[in-house]
Amino acid sequence: MGVQARVHVIKSTEKKMDGGWTLCFQWCAYNYSDGGQQKGYRFIWRRPDGTLQGARGQARLPTMDLIHEMLEQAKREGWGYIGDAKDDY
Repeated sequence: MGVQARVHVIKSTEKKMDGGWTLCFQWCAYNYSDGGQQKGYRFIWRRPDGTLQGARGQARLPTMDLIHEMLEQAKREGWGYIGDAKDDY
């Protein structure tokens, strides 16, 4: 079995969608089973029951407008550029 990661969400913004699903844009710490750590952004879906749909690291993003809306929301909340600082990696 390869290296696995546990993900700790540091910041998140969410957008409720039709059918009870929620698209989340998140800043996360990835803690790897080999002792390594990285930080980075991800999009992930939350099911209507509140559980996350991991989908092997992929999330279907319906429109560019929605992507931009969520990125702008993260910037307004003050964490949209957090990954640009070298100390955050």
